[in-house]
Amino acid sequence: MEIYQLLKQGFSKTSVAKKLKISRTTLYNYLKRSPEDMTTWLASTKQRRKKLDPYRELILHWIQKHPDLSASQVQDWLEERYPDLCVGESTVRSYVRSLREEWKIPKEPSIRPYQAVPDPPMGHQAQVDFGKVKVKHQQGKDIDLYFIAFVLSHCRYKYMEWLDRPFTTRDVIQAHENAFQWFGGIPNELVYDQDNLIVVSENAGDLILTAEFEAYRRQRNLTLHVCRKADPESKGKIENVIGFIKHNFAKHRIFTNLDLWNEQGWEWLRRTGNGRVHNTTKKRPVDVFELEKQHLRPISLSVDVTYVQNPNLTNSITRTVRKDNTILYKSNRYTVPCGTYMPFGKTVQIVIQREQELFIYDSETGEYLGKHTIAHGKGKLIQNRNHLRDRTKGINAYIKRVANQFEQPDVAKEYLEHIRKAYPRYIRDQLQLIQKKLAHSPASLCSQALQKCIELQLYSASEFTDMVGYLQRQHRLNTSGKAVQVNRIQSLQKESHSILCAQPAVRNVNEYIGILEGRTK
Repeated sequence: MEIYQLLKQGFSKTSVAKKLKISRTTLYNYLKRSPEDMTTWLASTKQRRKKLDPYRELILHWIQKHPDLSASQVQDWLEERYPDLCVGESTVRSYVRSLREEWKIPKEPSIRPYQAVPDPPMGHQAQVDFGKVKVKHQQGKDIDLYFIAFVLSHCRYKYMEWLDRPFTTRDVIQAHENAFQWFGGIPNELVYDQDNLIVVSENAGDLILTAEFEAYRRQRNLTLHVCRKADPESKGKIENVIGFIKHNFAKHRIFTNLDLWNEQGWEWLRRTGNGRVHNTTKKRPVDVFELEKQHLRPISLSVDVTYVQNPNLTNSITRTVRKDNTILYKSNRYTVPCGTYMPFGKTVQIVIQREQELFIYDSETGEYLGKHTIAHGKGKLIQNRNHLRDRTKGINAYIKRVANQFEQPDVAKEYLEHIRKAYPRYIRDQLQLIQKKLAHSPASLCSQALQKCIELQLYSASEFTDMVGYLQRQHRLNTSGKAVQVNRIQSLQKESHSILCAQPAVRNVNEYIGILEGRTK
């Protein structure tokens, strides 16, 4: 009736189809039927029983409680609870869509753009990344869970592993070993993000890995590729896997204990993650994997993870920065630099060495934030003098004050900024050395030393003071006008036969034994 009414109002058939959100083919089929036929057909559709009607209340409860639940996740939950249920994806999608329309439960899709990348050959590449989710404990509390995921880039065969705390480098190495066992081999290349558990720094492709992971890389002979920052397209396959795990497996799932959670995750991989047809390849990853695993490098030896780990360092511990820029460790408060705290939460990593010193690092960048001596007792506040205020402005003023003592302040300031870049943590000590040298040396000599250091690219206070000393010695030599006499060592003559034949005295070892035994004074 709505179609006929809109056509009478002057709308075209294409406009009517768009307005009623139906296809033009469906519109033409409806127009072929008489009103009596349509009435009979509509009555038959209302009486027809659908395959998912026995689970209607359960599905409706899920999408009412979690409006962002996807039809794919609904299907996985049904198959998990009812293993004998056999239903197609399109059936679940249409059923969930009809429930949403009937009960007015819209779903907001989140779209993230990616650039298409050709698939590498079999066995060539695997991509690795980390994820974090917040889930409900069976006791009703919110807890954070962390996971690492691997995916073979050609066949999309996946592996994941969960922890109830942040990963350490040793955890990452153990997860690699478990993933290689899951795959039955090692791919030729591993693609990573710039995570501080693996990479310390990256400069135009030159990688500096953490000591533990570098030892593991050499032992396994791994080839690594680290993506540039803010470049998710270069590892889009693992980005999709991370989202798939978060929104299909972990979302709204109740946490009981870590072992059960990992077992459920591996069952999910066999059932859904690797067992369902991939939307891009149109193949089941588990089927393609049977061919790709023949191209993986065999696991020729076992790796002792405890040997790979640096024995001088204990595992890092995560702490949340409090509003007063402190962290808690064994009921005592330790300061961090002012401005570290963030309103939406800021975490740092602490490392304990020799049970005496506590080192603090930024969890995101790996930047060193300071150290403290571990205090005994409880309820104490341990402060680092460098943490009490922002010293950046003081350093800027200090550099300007020292530069003004040179004959060319602008050139000196640029030189001091190079030193600041080379020694950011020791810039105050560097400036003090230069200032002390300026106070005890002629201004012209210091200017010459400055020019020489810039020419030779010597950017440190010790090299500047050495250059001033060198120029002072040259100046004294030039002003005196005398050549420096060098005393040469004369060789022994043949007449000094007694000296040449001289031998050192040798004591009997019994004398030393007597001294040690107390028999000889």
